[in-house]
Amino acid sequence: MCKYLFIFLICLLSASTSFSQKNELKLWYDRPADNWNEALPIGNGRLGAMVFGGLEEEHLQLNEETIWAGEPGNNIPDGFKELLPEVRALIFEGKYKEAESLLMTRVPRFAPSDNNYGMPYQSAGDLYITFPGHQNSKNYRRQLDIKNAIASVSYDVEGVTFKREIISSFTDDVIIVRLSASKPKSISCKIKLTTPHKEQNLTVEGDMIRLLATSGDVANKKGKVKFNSIVQPVADGGKVITSDETIEIQQANSITIYLSIGTNFISYDSLSGDAESKAKSKLKAAVSQDFDKAKEEHSSYYKKYFDRVSLSFPQSNKNERPTDQRLKEFAKDNDLSLVSLYFQYGRYLLISSSQPGTQPANLQGVWNDKLSPPWDSKYTVNINTEMNYWPAEVTNLPEMHEPLFSMIEDLSVMGQESAKEMYGARGWNMHHNTDIWRVTGPIDGAFYGMWPMGGAWLTQHMWQHYLYTGDTAFLEKVYPILKGSTLFYIDVLQEEPKHGWQVITPSMSPENEHPGGTSLAAGNTMDNQLVFDVFSNYIKAASILGKDLTFADSVKSALEKLPPMQTGKFGQLQEWMTDWDNPSDKHRHVSHLYGLYPSNQISPFTHPDLFSAARTSLVQRGDKSTGWSMGWKVNLWARLLDGDRAFKLIEDQLTPASDKENGEGGGTYANLLDAHPPFQIDGNFGCTSGIAEMLLQSHDGEIFILPALPNQWPAGEVKGLVARGGFIIDINWEKGKVKKVKIVSQLGGNCRIRSGKKLQLVKGTLRQAEGENSNPFYAQATIKEPLVKAPEQIVEVKLPETFVYDMETEKGETYILELK
Repeated sequence: MCKYLFIFLICLLSASTSFSQKNELKLWYDRPADNWNEALPIGNGRLGAMVFGGLEEEHLQLNEETIWAGEPGNNIPDGFKELLPEVRALIFEGKYKEAESLLMTRVPRFAPSDNNYGMPYQSAGDLYITFPGHQNSKNYRRQLDIKNAIASVSYDVEGVTFKREIISSFTDDVIIVRLSASKPKSISCKIKLTTPHKEQNLTVEGDMIRLLATSGDVANKKGKVKFNSIVQPVADGGKVITSDETIEIQQANSITIYLSIGTNFISYDSLSGDAESKAKSKLKAAVSQDFDKAKEEHSSYYKKYFDRVSLSFPQSNKNERPTDQRLKEFAKDNDLSLVSLYFQYGRYLLISSSQPGTQPANLQGVWNDKLSPPWDSKYTVNINTEMNYWPAEVTNLPEMHEPLFSMIEDLSVMGQESAKEMYGARGWNMHHNTDIWRVTGPIDGAFYGMWPMGGAWLTQHMWQHYLYTGDTAFLEKVYPILKGSTLFYIDVLQEEPKHGWQVITPSMSPENEHPGGTSLAAGNTMDNQLVFDVFSNYIKAASILGKDLTFADSVKSALEKLPPMQTGKFGQLQEWMTDWDNPSDKHRHVSHLYGLYPSNQISPFTHPDLFSAARTSLVQRGDKSTGWSMGWKVNLWARLLDGDRAFKLIEDQLTPASDKENGEGGGTYANLLDAHPPFQIDGNFGCTSGIAEMLLQSHDGEIFILPALPNQWPAGEVKGLVARGGFIIDINWEKGKVKKVKIVSQLGGNCRIRSGKKLQLVKGTLRQAEGENSNPFYAQATIKEPLVKAPEQIVEVKLPETFVYDMETEKGETYILELK
């Protein structure tokens, strides 16, 4: 009897584990989506859809990445350069409101009639598939399999199992809906295609529904993006009936529905494409292929990116519950498999919204159901666009970075106009927002828009890509862009009268008001940090490539004149040049902490006072905020080596979001998309990168293994993370201690490792690290000595004991380290 009981328990445990693994990388639900924030996103970089999974009516809300309002053209305000000297003088005199009022005559809160503040990204339309008699079902399941990039719906009606599989094909570049049933002749449905655009023409021609439409007019721009959507169902058996607007299919064995969208968009300055030809050619090629083969090729393409990284914790059965239920119960359940699902969901979203050759992921990735979405679903570059790409390198998706680099290249052309016409400067710049037309002028008035630093932050992604890959051909290609950004800041820096420092003005610490009654100020900490990085990166790039060495020397001289970072009267890192910080300020932006993350200017080991001041600032800002702000804070707390606080932010983020359409409550919707609210995708990407930072850091002269492991993660395994210098890292840990580290060296060179426990090399000898890291990809930031104004207010941060080792590596070789 005991023998059989033992076998039964083993089988039960095995089945439980198997079921858990089955659902581990799936979002699933036991009911259809009631609204857009419950629908499931699919995408191939260019085409996106939100799948609702209704019983009687399937609804796919559709997007194509180039359907934006308006037309080519920049948005440079007239007469800006003429008043710039007076604005700068007013700011240096402390007359901040007067400076703002003067700027508002050129950059008012709302766009003047002869200008615009960027165009909105717009929905393509909706595909509806109705199924008569399906209202009463059993065994309903709606899911998104992020391991294979397939959405599906299944349920039983009167003894027949119906299944839908939906993909946005990476390989065929169309959306495909496959309808099948367990019994022949069971599928009957009606197909309809709609769009919210005013200018449209829908026809049914043979076995196709065709919808021609044009994007919308906004401000001083005429909508000129023409797009052609074509739906073609292919039925196995059954009868096809057409009307003026729909295609009905009765009693088919199976149906495969193909949706193709083409636009006339060629580039930010050309709309000379043939929308109809694009849509037809992709559709023709897709229809000729069997669905199973199309699905296999689609998933195979996706998996070559997705499968590079895995994150797992000891299994539990919590993932056998619907995802929305897991989200509601996360705070009390310690459901770590939801953490790994959320981490991988961010990677899924980046692969699905940013492919080589496509547009970069915008505020909503590639998913938007409105003609006038929140913040126009544009590219906000004072944090949000950059956050979208924080996971790209560290989670082994560098190819997904390419669309951002392509946009920066466009902006470096358009931005020459704003640099010259607004500032009388060489090079290029942009402000805090852009769109598909690559506008570079300020938007939304002086308080929000007078921030000429967008290009400075964006170019950091190019430099970081080089540090991760060592790709000198890439560095050679982007060198003119890095130089152009440097030229702009060399020309616009102004000497401030009190200290003689060179500063940027007019500018702001993004969107935050200081005691002067406005955001406008000179020498803001974030600006100084950004210019430091722009100049430092350029100097290194020029040296590596052997270019413009005389100019590089002049940049070195300018670098030395930038302000140092300062700590203030509360022991905080000052946000502004003046000690204005208010400990009660809970503003969503934490811009002055850019130097901590994503930059590497604040180190616990070389500048502990700054490290402490940054921590004090973050504590004062608080935790709960917008979704993207909490995503940033996960990364910041990871850099502060506080895994428990970082995990607390993840817990805050994995809280069901409010139904409110606006606010700063953060949280996560039932479909695991991030809430500002409303939906913004940046928080998803921020948390994914934050989880990676908790497990691996490589910004401060070494590879730090498990730098911010929370107590709630006592055991686990991550594979495939990437450290600068081209090292691919696998880490296994137990009882809160590293157990095994596998390192693949793609470039060779010295590998410096920091660990909280003593390690040993399985084959070979680790040596204790001494001096600077000889690996050029691990140069630490050489910042000015910070000004510590109230040293008695600096709180000593006790750092964990660590051990630092060096080992020489060969390109292509693998190294195994274990706990000593």
